[in-house]
Amino acid sequence: MTTPLSAAAPAGGVDGARLPLRPELAAEVPYGAPQLDVPVRLNVNENPYAPSEAVVATIARHVADAARGLNRYPDRDFADLRADLADYLALESGVRVGPEQVWAANGSNEVMLHLLQAFGGPGRTALSFAPTYSMYPEYARDTHTRWVTGRRESDFTLDVDHAVATIAEVRPSVILLASPNNPTGTALPLATVEAILDAAAAVEVPDAPEHDGRRAGAVVVVDEAYAEFRRPGTPSALELLGSHPHLAVSRTMSKAFAAAGLRLGYLAAATALVDALRVVRLPYHLSAVTQAAARGALAHHDELRAQVRDLRDERDALVAWLRGQLVDGRPLQVADSDANFVLFGTFGDRHAVWQGLLDRGVLIRETGPDGWLRVSVGTPAENAAFRAAFTEVVTGVPARSRAATEKED
Repeated sequence: MTTPLSAAAPAGGVDGARLPLRPELAAEVPYGAPQLDVPVRLNVNENPYAPSEAVVATIARHVADAARGLNRYPDRDFADLRADLADYLALESGVRVGPEQVWAANGSNEVMLHLLQAFGGPGRTALSFAPTYSMYPEYARDTHTRWVTGRRESDFTLDVDHAVATIAEVRPSVILLASPNNPTGTALPLATVEAILDAAAAVEVPDAPEHDGRRAGAVVVVDEAYAEFRRPGTPSALELLGSHPHLAVSRTMSKAFAAAGLRLGYLAAATALVDALRVVRLPYHLSAVTQAAARGALAHHDELRAQVRDLRDERDALVAWLRGQLVDGRPLQVADSDANFVLFGTFGDRHAVWQGLLDRGVLIRETGPDGWLRVSVGTPAENAAFRAAFTEVVTGVPARSRAATEKED
């Protein structure tokens, strides 16, 4: 487990030095969830299973081959990796895209940054609907893009009429939709995505180029970082790519592929949209080692997809268990989840619950709307540890004492 070199503090000065920092960054601190050395870490939606020895061996072989050519710059358009990713998407979603329709970068964070560098910027607006991923406003900030949020409903779904009206009012150049949404786990129906795509196409971005007498509409990004975990019958927005040239669907290898340390995110979109991202990327942004490791992991997609099925089962069991718990005499609210995490609440003092779990060696995430907590799906043993710790926290009775009482009864 890594340890921060320094505690997070507002930017702008180091050892008394005064730096010419951008004014909007003066009170900012570095983003990041707690990285603590505890027995059970269920706070950042990682895949709990380390790569198998077979996956490690394949990655090592690919990386060794790449290392022999490290004196040369990598393929800056990473053609082989894009072809592999296109093949994987066809297997996973049933949607075939060409390699030229695929883009990749160092994590989906950099993919999103490329999108806002190309389509956001000064005088432009990015729109999403809260609660949603906490990094989105930071992408907007870093690209000098105005950030606006609409609202989600109390069950974390998206009201189509509200979304369409907000798009018409705000006239964004980029719309960010997480599906499944983080931190709620909520997936968007394709009909909702289509309605937003139509509204985005009808918008005229104020400073966009004119075509046939009207300005271009907004780009819609559907962030499917957790798509592999969606429940059967839940479609992917990839199915809409063929009829919507202003749609981008992003994915990552961090979750389903158990490769958070690899830092490989990617998207599929129309070729013209991908070509726009090539303009803003830094030269040779994807190293030869990253490309090689990603291709090695992709070669084992069958093994990794089987692992995802097990995690989906664990998630569904965790949702059912949480829905059976009482807190202060009330049943917990548990959001439907198509991801590898579960949002649950509500608590009068969620921090006390979070701290109580941490005191028992279980780290989850204090995020989302007030009163809610999020737990990542772990191994069966980790999930059992969470259940035991949570029961102790909300009942005040240690697990061993409770077990002894139940035995006497």
